[in-house]
Amino acid sequence: MTTIAPDARMADAQRTYPPRAAVVSWIFFDWAAQPYFTLITTFVFAPYFATSIAPNPAAGQSLWAFAMAAAGLAIALLSPVLGAIADASGRRKPWIAGFGVVLVLASCTLWIGRPGDHAIIPLLLTAVALASVGAEFATVFNNAMMPTLVPPERIGRLSGTGWATGYVGGIVSLIIVLGLLAANPETGRTLLGLTPLFGLDPVSHQGDRIVGPLTGIWFVIFVTPLFLFTPDYPAKRPLRDALHEGLSELRRSIKGLPKQKSLAAFLLANMIYTDGLVSLFAFGGIYAAGTFGWHTIQIGTFGIMLAIAGAFGAWFGGKLDDRLGPKRVIAGSLLVLLLSVAAILLVDKDSVLFVKVAPPQAGAPLFSSAAERAYLVLGCLIGAAGGPLQAASRTLLIRLAPKDRIAQYFGLFALTGKVTSFTGPLLIGMITAATASQKAGMAVLVVFFVAGLGLLMRVRKS
Repeated sequence: MTTIAPDARMADAQRTYPPRAAVVSWIFFDWAAQPYFTLITTFVFAPYFATSIAPNPAAGQSLWAFAMAAAGLAIALLSPVLGAIADASGRRKPWIAGFGVVLVLASCTLWIGRPGDHAIIPLLLTAVALASVGAEFATVFNNAMMPTLVPPERIGRLSGTGWATGYVGGIVSLIIVLGLLAANPETGRTLLGLTPLFGLDPVSHQGDRIVGPLTGIWFVIFVTPLFLFTPDYPAKRPLRDALHEGLSELRRSIKGLPKQKSLAAFLLANMIYTDGLVSLFAFGGIYAAGTFGWHTIQIGTFGIMLAIAGAFGAWFGGKLDDRLGPKRVIAGSLLVLLLSVAAILLVDKDSVLFVKVAPPQAGAPLFSSAAERAYLVLGCLIGAAGGPLQAASRTLLIRLAPKDRIAQYFGLFALTGKVTSFTGPLLIGMITAATASQKAGMAVLVVFFVAGLGLLMRVRKS
């Protein structure tokens, strides 16, 4: 593996940066990891699980929520610890590789999720939770490589480009699944009117289940350039010594947070609004499946449209980040998300913002009803705001955090993004289970965005 020369640890003015191939290879990590979030947790497998494996959509939403909550708790507890150890040991790539293996193996396990097989539900939810842990931990260490790749004034553009590239990867993976692999059980044809490749059986939903192995293979292929061309930090000390030093440094950092008021306020804000955003993306497809009766083709097409909006939003947000500062980009994104979620709660299959409309008709063209089109527009607004929010958040952390402890603070960043991440899915699951209403469960997300925006206003450095 290549490593960064010692002068990469000097002041920014004296630092040398790797060639363009190294930066492009780093960007492709987002492309490599995105199918897990696009295909599994949002647009294909999660809705398939809720509508075809679980007893009913409401039960499926609550079961999925509990699995995501468990994964979020594990990520919250371990991310800052692992980040601190990585800072002390110096290396990033071995951690990315190790958690990448977890992501690949757990994702491939989802192939066994046959429709109506309730006995397999515990194993599927365990695999989904492990895949989430692998994807999120690998992302922590990938993020920590950013300051060594480009000068500080280009961090926003790098982050935005990475998120945009990830969205494009999600779009491509969705097109492959919908156009070539997943077919309508009634017609036996994919979105492009083709017979599924590899003889995938629409009746047993093999086109939905194949997204697990596809996610694993995709990650292996597209993360490889990172290991070949992107330089890593040099090793500083053995793992055993790094464990002791990293944990000691982590304790000091946490104790010192009250003195770093802007950084503490940002981490708290990130904790809340990230919880809302992740929950919104995780349950948007499930909510649409239950509200409109959408299946893989409709949800996947919606996902492509949302991802396109997200790619443009992240790319443009990266430019605004360098020009206006990440704090303003985050605030604007939160406002768009807040208004969009509030509007979605006023959209039902036979009404839009309290106005009665004709409900979707069986056999009608794709998204032909007014309510479905309204949901599409609002979903695209959410996608366009979600990309800049996440990209600008990691650049704001880089501006606020000490340069020599960046992985540790990305661990704290992941901690604040995950320490309460179980509360969003848990609240959605509990409220949905108690009321048997998906709309009631989703309404809790408004509180997360309002609280996050209020705390962000206390951050003085942008």
